[in-house]
Amino acid sequence: MKVIIIGATHAGTFTAQELIEKHPDYEITVYEKNDNLSFLSCGIALWVGNHISNPDKMFYSSPKALADLGVLMKMKHEVLDVDVDNKKLKIKDLDSGNEFTDTYDKLVVTTGSSPVIPPIEGIHNDNVYLCKDFTDAQILKNKADKIDSAIVIGAGYIGAELSEQYARTGKKVTLIDALPRVLAKNFDSEITERIEKEYTDHGVTLALGQKVQSFSGDDKVTVKTDKGEYTADIAVWCAGFKPNTSLMEGKVEMMDNHAIKTDEYMRTSNHDIFAAGDATNVLYNPTGKPDYIPLATNAVRQGILVGRNIDKPVEKYMGTQASSAVELFDKCIASSGLTVEGAKARNVKVDAVTIEEMYRPEFMMSTNPVLCRLTWDPETHRVLGGAFYSDHDVSQSANVISLAIQNRMTIEELAMVDMLFQPNFDQPVHWINKVAMAAVNKAQNK
Repeated sequence: MKVIIIGATHAGTFTAQELIEKHPDYEITVYEKNDNLSFLSCGIALWVGNHISNPDKMFYSSPKALADLGVLMKMKHEVLDVDVDNKKLKIKDLDSGNEFTDTYDKLVVTTGSSPVIPPIEGIHNDNVYLCKDFTDAQILKNKADKIDSAIVIGAGYIGAELSEQYARTGKKVTLIDALPRVLAKNFDSEITERIEKEYTDHGVTLALGQKVQSFSGDDKVTVKTDKGEYTADIAVWCAGFKPNTSLMEGKVEMMDNHAIKTDEYMRTSNHDIFAAGDATNVLYNPTGKPDYIPLATNAVRQGILVGRNIDKPVEKYMGTQASSAVELFDKCIASSGLTVEGAKARNVKVDAVTIEEMYRPEFMMSTNPVLCRLTWDPETHRVLGGAFYSDHDVSQSANVISLAIQNRMTIEELAMVDMLFQPNFDQPVHWINKVAMAAVNKAQNK
């Protein structure tokens, strides 16, 4: 069996590793247009803020590591065309410029995502940068000590983390987003208002609900929005990603946003072609429908499944809850599943409740409050989402909610789930039990 993998960041890397383990007799080739793979871009902001011990450790694999396993690695090679009828690829060696063809029995498309770069006037200004891959990371890191101010456009996770690190290293920071709240797609206002106060308390200018209209300037960059102008040494564009799937247009079925459609075994509409990672849709368990959620965790699991299902369908994709967490200004903020706003955008009815209490008893020498928010289906009472905010590390609470959603638990069941109690760690009634109890009480009194 000859398998070709196009692209090797997360999904492609794990596909190759799983394939060589399960099928050591297969001929496996990876074509990757960059000179590196497996870069953890979630660490870019931490590197900019001097929290990374060694940038080389931001890679969990390498071309050599995969080659040592028996994978034929073709780095700096770009696939130009896919002939699905004849199972043939047209490829360009980016070093030599030579073009050649290759054939496959099975094809794996793990081409990832690319930044959304709208045709805004001046967006290619020399002082406007991206924050996506290792090349971007090196540029931002090298610039960090040479600038006094920065404008970050996009208040999702990447923009939120980058602007926080700039602020913590003494830069004058402006954070711009077209949406009215920071992390608006990840958390409801009960949590984002706390986050926004941290930004303003640390001197960050929040330009929310503003659309960027142009970039201008030479030594500095001026960003004009529909509500104002902001000038800084650099601007960093962090406003979303899209599936990098133009290579497969018209060759496999796609969603409206051009993410490749896959079935539960990671097969595309052409069963000799598999796809995984940011190039694909995922099954979003809170809604039970396909969605586009570009997360490394999804890419890793999908890549593993491609390796397991390449010969025959044996293991189904379980879907995702889009569980995630971030640390901003020493606050732990974590979530899994639907927010109220996310539910509205997807036409899903939910109810929600919010509580706040100390994470452990107040007879301890110290404790901190935990803000908890839970969403559920008002008809079935099934848990659909949860979010947490605290000085205390509550990141694993999102994983508990993820399991609850995955296993279709109700708020009644979550309220009574067995949780440990020990005064060092929590209260006699754990905060997850307690927010679920509040949800049950609200549901019963409607």
